[in-house]
Amino acid sequence: MKVRSANPDDVSLIFSFINKKAEFDRNLGAFTGELQVSEEKIRKTLFRAVPFSYVLFAETSECEVGFALYGFRYSSFAGQPSIWLDDLYVDEQIRSQGAGAALMNHLAEIAKKNDCSHLAWNADARNLRGLNFYHRLGAKITEQKGNRCFLMWIP
Repeated sequence: MKVRSANPDDVSLIFSFINKKAEFDRNLGAFTGELQVSEEKIRKTLFRAVPFSYVLFAETSECEVGFALYGFRYSSFAGQPSIWLDDLYVDEQIRSQGAGAALMNHLAEIAKKNDCSHLAWNADARNLRGLNFYHRLGAKITEQKGNRCFLMWIP
């Protein structure tokens, strides 16, 4: 499993993964709204001089099978950045074959290179398979409100 950073030619691919992630969340009951994203919005926000977020792809020799969308945050009290993972999605037929772990390990490397204190994200409490995966990585649930779990991982 290989991980690579997205480039401007990947806008349609990013858009397709966001749609797949939204459908996954809808099936869990974690998302009931309408997507407002478009390829143009992705191009304008992710591929500007100072991007608002970044995307990684997990790929096999045939195609991209997963993605992670993340950004940096900064704590004035800690004096350090951290990474906020907004989306992690792996195609259903390839799950449990290392794509999610490859993406998370690549994020851990990015965190270390940028002296980040931790990675954080939300997960739906009904996504038991995902929560088990995060637990195996060493992530901890720091708070739970209803079906929303807040997780933190110090790689």
